[in-house]
Amino acid sequence: MAAVAYVNGRYRPIRDAEVNVEDRGYQFGDGVYEVFYVLERRLVDAELHYRRLERSLREIGISEPLTGSALPVVIGEVIRRNRVTTGLVYLQVTRGVAARDHAFPSPSTRPSIVITARHRPAPPRIAESWAVAAITARDERWARCDIKSINLLPNVLARQAARQAGAYEAILYDADGFVTEGAASTVWMVDTAGVLRTRRLGNQILPGCTRAALMAALSGDGTAYDETPFSLDELRQAREIFLTSATSFVKPVIRLDGTAVGDGTPGPVSKFLLDRYIAHIEAI
Repeated sequence: MAAVAYVNGRYRPIRDAEVNVEDRGYQFGDGVYEVFYVLERRLVDAELHYRRLERSLREIGISEPLTGSALPVVIGEVIRRNRVTTGLVYLQVTRGVAARDHAFPSPSTRPSIVITARHRPAPPRIAESWAVAAITARDERWARCDIKSINLLPNVLARQAARQAGAYEAILYDADGFVTEGAASTVWMVDTAGVLRTRRLGNQILPGCTRAALMAALSGDGTAYDETPFSLDELRQAREIFLTSATSFVKPVIRLDGTAVGDGTPGPVSKFLLDRYIAHIEAI
């Protein structure tokens, strides 16, 4: 069965799906996106993702392409048509089609929407098999990283640098030497005093949905964490480092810039939180 995409009101085989060459997403990267993990045909942390999508659209002045009640129905149909039980849904919304001009078109155009789904492996069960290496890199992105924009060239370059170094992720740091986030993930660490830390939300980082869900679970368990910035030097001395995202879940980092993190194996906090988050998504 051919993969199916939803494109502006129509379900089409991906090989036949098209967008206009003057779509502002293609011309300017003028749009936003969301990625949902699908487990047993259910969207994981769906409301967090829907709220973030609404926020991103609002921040750049794009109207919702589908009503709140219609969007889950369409996503469900894309999942069904692609026979995805466990996998990912990718959703992209752009400002629409207009003659190329940097300023917003007037009158406003109709937003464009594309939704696809594909199979992915089931969530990990063993932290040791899920652990990765990471590198560090200067954060060269724009000043509104809190918007989940499709403008991802700096992220692409950072991820490519990681791949060329034999690593999974590039952990970014700002001009003052403080860690922001990964190229496609939230960064957490357990510092030398044993404190679990991640950066507080702001324009410098994306409000990760997995981050929010994990924090809610931690609060429910009474597990403490700290949202204070930490430097690159502190990260390099950390007992544990791990990443969170819709596709990383809780992913331990056991090597940073070629040097072992802690004893070079997933630490107890990373293991506990991976188990805790997998239990959370299986209970949804």
